[in-house]
Amino acid sequence: MSPDYSVIGRRIKTARLEKKLTQEELADKINVSVAFMSRVERGSSKINLKRLIQIAEVLNVSPGFLLTGSNIRSKDYLKQDFTLILEKCTPEQQKLIYQISELISKTRLQTEKI
Repeated sequence: MSPDYSVIGRRIKTARLEKKLTQEELADKINVSVAFMSRVERGSSKINLKRLIQIAEVLNVSPGFLLTGSNIRSKDYLKQDFTLILEKCTPEQQKLIYQISELISKTRLQTEKI
C-alpha cells in the first residue's frame, strides 16, 4: 500500500501551524525550499524518510504521527482526518458516508459471527 502524501502533508501543515511556524521557517530548519515545503503540504510532492524525520523533529512529533495520525495505537487514530473530510461535505454527502460506514460495520460484525 502506497502512502497518501496528501494526508501526510495535511498532518505536517497542522503540526506546523500548532507550532506557529511559517512554511519558510520550517523549510529553513530542514534546508529545503519553501516551494518544496508547499508541495509537500499539498501532497503533490513525495517526501523521503530522511526529510520526514527532520520535519518530525522540528515539529516535535513522531514520524509515526505524520504517517498514521497517531503517536500510539488507538481505535480513533483517523478521527481527526474523518472530521476534516466531513467538514468539506454537504449534509447529503455526510449522510451517505454515515450509511456506508454503518453498512461496513454491520457486515464486519456478521462476518465475525461466522
